[in-house]
Amino acid sequence: MQPEVGNIYEGKVTGITKFGAFVELERGVTGLVHISEVANTYVADINEHLKEGETVKVKVLSVGDDGKISLSIKKAAPAPERTDSRPAGNFQRKGAPSGRNQGRGKSESDGGQGSSFEDMLSRFKASSDERMGDIRRNMNNKRRDTSRKR
Repeated sequence: MQPEVGNIYEGKVTGITKFGAFVELERGVTGLVHISEVANTYVADINEHLKEGETVKVKVLSVGDDGKISLSIKKAAPAPERTDSRPAGNFQRKGAPSGRNQGRGKSESDGGQGSSFEDMLSRFKASSDERMGDIRRNMNNKRRDTSRKR
């Protein structure tokens, strides 16, 4: 019997290597669980997670043309619950103030007075040009001062 991709089976760990573990699904049908598919966390030493003879649930990821079966233990188990209280995708730079409309100008609910990206970009460019002008003036003044002292 050839296992079907996507199905979950129970198998016995028959061998452990530094790159993964071999799991026998039935007599004569063995697949490999790569070390990256053992757990939802980083696995430095597979022996801390699996032992030979242990029974595990595995999901079939692929069956190669050559008959090699790729398995996953972490995809056979339900997804772990998040321990982080923030919703997924809500990233914030360290030290940046929090707020929904931070850096976006006013929202449409504020009377439609919001800034478009182009407006913000043009303000940034104007501010940047002004600063660069100040830097150039300071550099030119320093050059003039050093040439007068000679």
